[in-house]
Amino acid sequence: MGVVDDLPLSKMNMAGMGRKMIQYVMEKKHVDDIETLMKNAMAAGVKLVACSMSMDIMGIKKEELIDGIEIGGVATYLGDAEEAGLNLFI
Repeated sequence: MGVVDDLPLSKMNMAGMGRKMIQYVMEKKHVDDIETLMKNAMAAGVKLVACSMSMDIMGIKKEELIDGIEIGGVATYLGDAEEAGLNLFI
């Protein structure tokens, strides 16, 4: 897995302020950092899928994703979610 701390939230991260604000709120609320949350989720078998349309809009390339992240569109998501006991779309 790549180093999550080096990644911006997106190309629209308010010159780094967005990332700092989120980190501050997470720390204040005693929430684990993003890298820990992602590692724990993946270890528990959670499938992480990046939205191909969102990646295109934000200018994110496949090579920029962290290892273990899959790419899918709406049809992929709906197909996976159809059989799931829990459905999260973020």
